[in-house]
Amino acid sequence: MSRTGKVYLVGAGPGDPKLITVKGLECLQQADVVVYDRLANSALLEHAPAQAERIYCGKLPDNHTLKQEKINELLAEKALAGNVVVRLKGGDPCVFGRGGEEAEHLAKHGIPFEIVPGVTAGIAAPAYAGIPVTHREHGSSFAVVTGHLREDKPELATEKWRALATGIDTVAFYMGVANLPLIRTQLIRHGRDPKTPVAIIAWGTLPQQVTLTGTLEDIEERLAENSHVTNPAIILVGDVVQLREKINWFEPQLSQEKVSQ
Repeated sequence: MSRTGKVYLVGAGPGDPKLITVKGLECLQQADVVVYDRLANSALLEHAPAQAERIYCGKLPDNHTLKQEKINELLAEKALAGNVVVRLKGGDPCVFGRGGEEAEHLAKHGIPFEIVPGVTAGIAAPAYAGIPVTHREHGSSFAVVTGHLREDKPELATEKWRALATGIDTVAFYMGVANLPLIRTQLIRHGRDPKTPVAIIAWGTLPQQVTLTGTLEDIEERLAENSHVTNPAIILVGDVVQLREKINWFEPQLSQEKVSQ
């Protein structure tokens, strides 16, 4: 009787391959199969054994290599064949990464699995932009929100917008560049000061990182003038954004490296 393998749902971190956890690397090193996403740095695949099967299942809006249901089935199929499977996801598998859905599917079929947390972009990208998401003088509460929002859909009801606008100091919207007009309008409509600082951090923790700052009042106009600022990006709203002026550490290093090359 063949043995059932095991699935590791591994967070690859926000982009810089060095930000994966030690346990995440250990899982990759023993993998028979790696099922990886678009936002998982491909350099991490080098840590898997040469003979390991590598399966890409990245997603773009309206263009999914594999639909989520098929990914669930693939993980189960590979594990039931006796393989050690690593599901490698950008950021953290349970922060907008469908890790919970995949774990549910595996549990339903009696397949052993572990969740290996990763560094999520909503914290790491701001940190690399010189913005701590909490600070005793500027913000003691922090929320993460999907940026895939539509005005005619109930992802965020009125009371939730009101809570984000007036009850949370710092809010990180994931992949929300296309919905920036909706985000800023709803926050202002529900009570957020239009002068609240905003940062958009694209390609956070990577050499191509770029940060655009402004306020809720003018960030949409600033983004229109900077077409190179695109997803993957974090939109960070809150007074902590002001701290970038003092502790911006990563992007000056990048500039210095370009000058010295």
